[in-house]
Amino acid sequence: MKHFVSSTRFWMGLLSICWLLAGTTQVQAATPPSTSVITAHTTAFLHKFVDKEGKVNYQAIQRNPGQLANLLAEIAAFDVAKANMADQYAFYLNAYNVLVIGEIVAHYPLTSVQDMPGFFNRTQLSIAGQQLTLDQIETDKLRKIYDDPRLHFALVCGTNSCPRLSRAAYVGKELFVQLNNQARFALLDPNYVKVDPATKKVLLPEIFKWYDSDFSASGSSGVMYVNKFRQEDRLPTWYTVEYYPYNWSLNDQKLLPSSVAELQPK
Repeated sequence: MKHFVSSTRFWMGLLSICWLLAGTTQVQAATPPSTSVITAHTTAFLHKFVDKEGKVNYQAIQRNPGQLANLLAEIAAFDVAKANMADQYAFYLNAYNVLVIGEIVAHYPLTSVQDMPGFFNRTQLSIAGQQLTLDQIETDKLRKIYDDPRLHFALVCGTNSCPRLSRAAYVGKELFVQLNNQARFALLDPNYVKVDPATKKVLLPEIFKWYDSDFSASGSSGVMYVNKFRQEDRLPTWYTVEYYPYNWSLNDQKLLPSSVAELQPK
């Protein structure tokens, strides 16, 4: 019941904000936000609600949803056809991450995205004039077009097994460097790529198994791909490679005990 009331309050609050922003939304429908505007708003949102470890303060967003509501309206109205290929790439990366946050906030409190049936493959979300699922955004708007496995370190699906969520939006003209930095940060993280010298094993996240065809298409996969970003700390290529289980728990910021108690269902 607590969960239901919290979710209902969120949507009622969001609806009220949408009414207040009605004039702005109508303008956006006629004149979609520019690439620079939506990028700036995305960075401001992420910087406010995401910490340096990439954890999201979903509770704070739910209490103050105005910034999220405006950003979701801009994502829905964005005219992607007017953007160049690099800006389109950056837009879909940013939009995916914000839409994930939006759905989690709408159903918060919860402990995992798996608590939302159809989260990835059935829930239709508004993006650039279309209704798409998260899986469709990832596959049809990103993987099939850009053939770039680095995107798997930029897309963050709200779990603790995802790479760290960046606090800055991806930008078309800076995208090559940003994606390299994001991949390097993830692949040098000992909690993401785990090495056990005692058993001579390398433990990789399951995305390397799920998307092996993406990594193989780039010319290398598994340890060989990881080593492209670990020039000074290369993984032993003779170690056995295994995949550790995916952690679906929410990438939520740790709350104070009193705050946690308030969110518990009764």
